[in-house]
Formats: sequence, structure tokens, C-alpha cells
Amino acid sequence: MPKASTAKKPASKRPAKGQSRQNVHDLFSVSKLQPTSVPSFSCVEICAGAGGQALGLELAGFDNSALIELEPAACATLRANRPDWNVIEGDLRSFSGRQYKGVDLLAGGVPCPPFSKAGKQLGHDDERNLFPEAIRLVDEIRPRAVMLENVRGLLDPVFESYRVKIESDLRKLGYKADWRIVNACEFGVPQLRPRIVLVALRNKFASSFSWPVPLKNKPPTVGECLADLMAERGWRLAMRWKAWASDIAPTLVGGSKKHGGPDLGPTRAKRAWATLCVDGMGLADHAPDPDFVGFPRLTTRMTARLQGFPDDWHITGRKTAAYRQVGNAFPPPVARAVALQIHLALSERKQARKRVAAA
Repeated sequence: MPKASTAKKPASKRPAKGQSRQNVHDLFSVSKLQPTSVPSFSCVEICAGAGGQALGLELAGFDNSALIELEPAACATLRANRPDWNVIEGDLRSFSGRQYKGVDLLAGGVPCPPFSKAGKQLGHDDERNLFPEAIRLVDEIRPRAVMLENVRGLLDPVFESYRVKIESDLRKLGYKADWRIVNACEFGVPQLRPRIVLVALRNKFASSFSWPVPLKNKPPTVGECLADLMAERGWRLAMRWKAWASDIAPTLVGGSKKHGGPDLGPTRAKRAWATLCVDGMGLADHAPDPDFVGFPRLTTRMTARLQGFPDDWHITGRKTAAYRQVGNAFPPPVARAVALQIHLALSERKQARKRVAAA
């Protein structure tokens, strides 16, 4: 099964000689991603989706007081995996944060289309832009910290004045904000996926925060990550395919109700998938049969693993709805890495207060 020759293969992500990869099962086994043992903080999450950020926050020591999500399929996913979570299904514009005043963290992944090229980058003029609602909730809740993620396009020059406005709005409320591009592949996720993360802390906590440092080990390749799932129906070429799929994945694209379906993205993305011997034209219902010949398609479960979800995290809904949840998710390992730094900043301030009181 030769690789497609029409697309340029991305630069290799293999580690240098003597450098080991992160163990694949360390990334996807819940037993390897246990919650932090330090005291927990509270959080409210908006636009919670399939729970990628919520799971990362949980693993970093944050207890969810409420998760707000509009899409019924995503709400079903959250409830199926964490029946004890307070999942509020509805429009964020109708949600009041006043009853959650004083929680430690307000987090979320506000819709990406207003700032993505696929969404025409309408920004402030896009009806799906929920940054104003996020700022309203910061005012109502007055959390100690804020963590919001979005697409890389938000850092494009065309949105500079809008970013300045967000920073100004937060500054007026007593927060110091910082933006950072965070690449999922630098935190063990076998996918390129650059995202923008905004972290804002109350002024008295801001000096204690620092961004997470990328892992030294390289992430697994697509083949290393998915070989066992490709082989689960006895596909005879699964181990050969593992060697062929020798790089990390391009960014998974979930699309929206207006655009996108159960495939792996636009033409450029499909060409990148072809270099990994993956058919990006659609998703499969199951792994290849024993005698399958050709480039296999990914299943929803495979895409969830590439996004950093543990295998026991069940994505509900039909194929299109399920994949849209996965493709739009914030990878849990990345959310955990940033949230751990926020947790550390809040903890340091708390410990400093105790030391002063004991003096």
C-alpha cells in the first residue's frame, strides 16, 4: 500500500536519537492521568461541548459547579460520563452567573467560527461570538481566574483591536490577561492543533502564574496511537499501516451546524491525512475488516483518542454529531496542563495568606 505521492509529507516529529517518546498508554489511560492530590478549587465552564476542557480541569484539581452547553448531544455526552456533574442545557445568553459568584475559575471554549478562516472571520459581527457573554459572566461571578480557548485565527492582525478591547474589559474588572498559542503536540497529543488560550487572573494572583512548559518527549505518531484500534477486527495490514502512519495528525476539524460534516476537513487537510495513509473523505463505522485493502478511514473513537480523550470517555450521538463534538473539543491533556498552572498560582497565594496569618 504505497503512500500518496501528490501531497508533501510534513516534517518528521520523530525524537532525536536517544530521546524516548511518551508511552502511548500513558496518554490514554485514565490510571495514568489521575487528578492532582492537592486541595481542589471550584469552577464554572461555559460552552462545555464534549467535556475535553472539563476533563482536563478535573484532572488538574478543579470541581465543576456548573457546565453550560447548548447542544443536546454534547450535554448527553457530559451526563453519560459524569452523572454527578451539574450540566445546564441552554443558551449561554440566558444564563446568569450570579448564583455562582465567588467560584475560583471561569473556563470555556467560546465558539471558534467567528475567528476561523472557515467561519469567514466575522469576529465581533458574527452572531456566534460569545466573548461579550464571557465578559458579562466574569463581572457577575468575579472568579479568581479565567481560562478561555479559541482558534489561532484570533491572533490575526485583523482582530488586534478586539483583543485589546477584551483585555481592557478584563482590566477594568481587576484582571491581568495574557494570550498564548499552545500546541497540543507539545503536551503529548498526537496532533498539530495550535490553539489560543487566554488566561486572566485577579491582579493579586497574576504574578504567581506562569505558562506550562512543553513536554520533553515527543507525542506518539498516528500509527502508534491507533494501531490497536485499527487491528481490533483483525485487519492483516494493521501493523504495516502503523509504520506508514509515521507522523502526528493534522488538526481535527469539527465544523459547525452551518459548515462541515463527518470528514476530516478541507482539501488541504485531506491531503495531509493521505500522507499518513488515512482516507479523510469520511469516517468509518468500525475498524477495517481482515482483508481490507486501501487507506482506512478513522472511526469516531479513533478521532477521540487523537484528541486526547481516554478510551472510556463515551461520545454520544450519531456519527456526524459525535465527530463534531470531538473535532471541536479542547484536548484534555492541554487543558490539564494550563489548568495546573492556574491551580498552582491560586494555591501559592492561599499558602502565602496562611503564612502571614500564622506569623
